[in-house]
Amino acid sequence: MFPAIGVLVVLVMVFGGFLITGGDLGAVMHALPHEMLIIGGAGAGAIIAGNSMKELKQLGGGIAKIFKGPSYHKQDFLDTIFLVSKLMKMLRTDGPVAVEPHIEDPKTSAIFAEYPRLLKDDTLIHLIADTLRLVVVSSGTLDPHAVEEVMDNSLKTHHHDAIRPADTLQSLADALPALGIVAAVLGVVKTMGSIDQPPAILGAMIGSALVGTFLGVLLAYGIVGPFASRARQVIESDAAIYHVVKQIIVASLHGHPLPLVIEAARSSISHTNQPAFADVFDGMRGR
Repeated sequence: MFPAIGVLVVLVMVFGGFLITGGDLGAVMHALPHEMLIIGGAGAGAIIAGNSMKELKQLGGGIAKIFKGPSYHKQDFLDTIFLVSKLMKMLRTDGPVAVEPHIEDPKTSAIFAEYPRLLKDDTLIHLIADTLRLVVVSSGTLDPHAVEEVMDNSLKTHHHDAIRPADTLQSLADALPALGIVAAVLGVVKTMGSIDQPPAILGAMIGSALVGTFLGVLLAYGIVGPFASRARQVIESDAAIYHVVKQIIVASLHGHPLPLVIEAARSSISHTNQPAFADVFDGMRGR
C-alpha cells in the first residue's frame, strides 16, 4: 500500500509542480514513451545480462515483498520462541532420543504441526532441525560456541542469498541516470541530423532529448532507489526470526535459566514485533 502511495505522491508532486510553474506537460508526455522504451529496455536488458534465471525469479519475489511487506509479525516471533523452547526442553528433560523423530521429519512432527505458518518456511525449519541434529549426534557434547559459529555461517549464507533482490534493484537505480543520459545523447544526435530545421522544431527536439535525462534521474531516485531500500527493510525484518532460533538454541546449550533464554531471544527482535516478556512466559505456561 505505502509503496504505491509513495510513487503516486512522487509523480503528482513532480508533474504537478511542473504544471504549476507553467510547463507544457504535453511536450513531456509526447517524448515519454520513446524515452521510457530506451531507458526501461536498456535497464531490463542489463538486469537479464547480469543475473541468472534463479536470481531473476528472486527479483520478482523481492518486488512482491515491497508491496506485501514483511511475512512475519509479532505472533510468528512468539510461535518461534515457543517451538524452539519446546524442543530444547524436550532435549534437556527427555534426551536426544525423544527429539530425534521430530527433527528427522519435521513435516510429520506433532510439535512442528502446532505452528503451520512456520512449517512453510523451509529455511527456518532446516535451521532448527539441522542444528539440533548436530547436538543429537554429538550426544550434547558440542561446545555452544562452536554451534553458534555454525549457525552464524548458515545465517550469513542465507542473508547473502536473500538480499540479492535489493542489491539488484539498487544496481539498477545506480545505472538509471546514466541510461537517461544515453537516451538524451541519442535525442541530441537526432536533433543534429535535423539542424536545418527552424528553431521552434529544434527546440522541441532538444526538449524531447532532455526528457531522457529527467526520466532516468526520476526513476533512479524517486522510484527504483526507494524500492531497493524498502526491499532491504522487508528482507531484514523477516530475517530476524532466524536470529531468534539461534539465540534460544545457543543460550539453552550454555545452560542459562529460562528467563535469560527468553530475554536473549526477545532482544534480537525489533520493537515493532517484540512480544512482552509476560506474553512469552504466559504462552509457555499454556495461558
